[in-house]
Amino acid sequence: MTDQPIPHRIALSLQYDGSEFCGWQRQRNGLSVQAVLENAIEQLDPHRPIHCFAAGRTDAGVHAAGQVVHFDCIGPIPAHKWAPALNGRLPASIRVRESVERPADWHACYNAIYRRYRYTIHNGRRPNLFLSAWSWHRYQLRLDEISMRTALEGMLGRHDFGAFMKAGSRRADAITTVQDVLVERQGDMLRVEIQASGFLYGMVRLLMAQLVAVGEHRLSLEHFERRWRERRRCDVKEAAPGQGLCLLRAGYQDEIFSRAGWYDSQPWFFLADCDPPPDPLPPPKNSAPESLTTPSS
Repeated sequence: MTDQPIPHRIALSLQYDGSEFCGWQRQRNGLSVQAVLENAIEQLDPHRPIHCFAAGRTDAGVHAAGQVVHFDCIGPIPAHKWAPALNGRLPASIRVRESVERPADWHACYNAIYRRYRYTIHNGRRPNLFLSAWSWHRYQLRLDEISMRTALEGMLGRHDFGAFMKAGSRRADAITTVQDVLVERQGDMLRVEIQASGFLYGMVRLLMAQLVAVGEHRLSLEHFERRWRERRRCDVKEAAPGQGLCLLRAGYQDEIFSRAGWYDSQPWFFLADCDPPPDPLPPPKNSAPESLTTPSS
């Protein structure tokens, strides 16, 4: 009886521009990052079928700077050679920054102890072609980043965030732990970063639309907190667009990639001159908030 070759588990640090994809996960009605990557791997290895597993499932239009993926292979390609071999077969919108071998029981999703996302907002009055694919253009009012930061900091810890979970999720509950948050302005550019043990389906985009309402003083801090603490999903009706969102990285108990190949590889956008929109009116009092609408850019 012929001995079967022993599969090797390869982990990839992956970047992609999500603009042309329906998301990470394979779908019947669109081109996914997973499908393109698996097809490239199949050109290089006889192990069939190829299944890639990711640390996080990004939505349509969402980017990744440090997505972590694993797959099993049986061919002779050394682990560190997978990165250049795949980059020669992938479109320019997907890049493998580093490839390493992992134990057979290691899993890109289940072994991750956190995921960190960044949302970029262009808060200037005029559109900018060079930012449009990577940010949400909010030009109506100058966002109050202090109120936005206060709202986010109140979410730190382990909570039920069912108010920020899209319909169709298969999760048994909506409990997760927010570990770190950041809201920072540099001129007309805002970056919002959220790190958590895991994210619900659609969570960051739903949350960002609510934070923008807080920043434009259309929603008070009190009503923002009440919505998520009371799990008032019916009041969370808008989602921020996908192009402003980027999966910065997934983290593990032991770092498996070099820092240069994995850590915060999305550039922080900078504009030399500012062109801010008008300041919002003072924050609303504790009266019932009006129905929110989020104008498109």
